[in-house]
Amino acid sequence: MQLVSRSTQASTQPSSPLPSVNQPGTAPSERIVVFIDGANLFYAAMQLGVEIDYTRLLHCLTKGRSLIRAYFYTGVDRANEKQQRFLLWMRHNGYRVIAKDLIQYPDGSKKADLNIEMAVDMLTLSEHCDTIVLLSGTGDLTYAVNHVSYRGVQVEVVSLPTMVSESLINVCDRFTDLTKLRSEIEKLRPS
Repeated sequence: MQLVSRSTQASTQPSSPLPSVNQPGTAPSERIVVFIDGANLFYAAMQLGVEIDYTRLLHCLTKGRSLIRAYFYTGVDRANEKQQRFLLWMRHNGYRVIAKDLIQYPDGSKKADLNIEMAVDMLTLSEHCDTIVLLSGTGDLTYAVNHVSYRGVQVEVVSLPTMVSESLINVCDRFTDLTKLRSEIEKLRPS
């Protein structure tokens, strides 16, 4: 397997079907795709005692880089109107929401496993970006992250150290403790 840099690939392959992220006449910037595990971020925010400002979160994660797309994966309760309004807001504010109905288990817990969807989207979008930012901690994504990195894509994982698999940290290029981003992503309260 030959590893090819993103700049070399761009010149040898037909143009991407995704919209151009750079203005004509400007130098190309790093292209990123953001993948957010909604449940992981929800529980991390609870541990931190913060309410996430999703607009500020996107600005914090991109840091001046060109955003190709931001995905938000979540389980949904169709009867929860507050959640439905939140997801509609997310769709209208730069996020592509990937949702699955919650399944209730015999012990009363509810879950919607979206790891396969996230892995497939990572593999697909890795063809069109330089960096993937992953807000998740599940070790189930380790193999997909490792494969994406073999394609020459940088992978940044953002989570709490107590909520991230060691195997995921071992295969990513950069791990960021979500605690260090708290002041940049917390919803600001009016004075």
